[in-house]
Amino acid sequence: MTATWTEPETAASAISHEKAIKIERETHKLEKRLCREVGRAIVDYNMIEEGDRVMVCMSGGKDSYGMLDILMKLQSRAPVKFTLVAVNLDQKQPGFPDHILPEYLKQLGIEFHIETQDTYSIVKKNIPEGKTMCSLCSRLRRGILYRVARELKCNKLALGHHRDDMLQTFFLNMFFGGKLKGMPPKLVSDNGEFIVIRPLAYVAEKDLIRWAAHRQYPIIPCTLCGSQEHLQRKQVGEMLREWDKKYPGRLVTMFSALQNVVPTHLMDATLHDFKNIQTTGVPDADGDTAFDEEEFPESTSATGGLPGIQVVTL
Repeated sequence: MTATWTEPETAASAISHEKAIKIERETHKLEKRLCREVGRAIVDYNMIEEGDRVMVCMSGGKDSYGMLDILMKLQSRAPVKFTLVAVNLDQKQPGFPDHILPEYLKQLGIEFHIETQDTYSIVKKNIPEGKTMCSLCSRLRRGILYRVARELKCNKLALGHHRDDMLQTFFLNMFFGGKLKGMPPKLVSDNGEFIVIRPLAYVAEKDLIRWAAHRQYPIIPCTLCGSQEHLQRKQVGEMLREWDKKYPGRLVTMFSALQNVVPTHLMDATLHDFKNIQTTGVPDADGDTAFDEEEFPESTSATGGLPGIQVVTL
């Protein structure tokens, strides 16, 4: 009789234990992938060098938490020595829980600095209701962070933009800006003083979401721009997420395209001297095959047929 009552419990415990092992295994794989992708981006673009003092810009969102977390993991085994300083700009948004980040960073034992500047009031005063606040907000924030980096003697600024952010920026520029322009993984700041890096350049947002849930970061929502539901960036983000869901692998292919630019096959005369092209009389394996149709992989539901386009077979 006792065995009858205890047997289901034992079976349930076994299933629960097996599930826990599977979750632990998947989490370990996720951590390795995050560290590998961040490490790969750092190496590919020489983001961090010997003696660098890197200011890690913390917003309180999942991306910056994840960036700091991974950089700290890599710091202990990196082939070069560098220091990290976590910096948060408290913009005095109403209801902002200004105790969360300091408490979290103290627990980590990392050097940090909280800069308090009331940019919220400036933005609300100067931007009409219903208009996008991001432009003015980012300009104010950028100037303050440059000053703080100078005071903290940092030579590099790390931002938490990930792969999906970079793709969003590319499409935003193409759809609304009329230019093929993305978000570079590394650049010189507009004042010429600092190197800005994006260590999460190769990291997919869905991996950061899973990692944030596992690490249980104390996420702080942005009530300034986050409350503007119809921003173009959000719309493009939804488009990319829908593509990723319906056509797995499409975002990877599009991101690869950002790293495989062929200026001779675009139309920018500042990148290629179309006016003065001359025949050479010498065969070129990489030359244009003007009369050949370019071949692409078959479009299927698995590999990414374009939504909204109906293919009719005659």
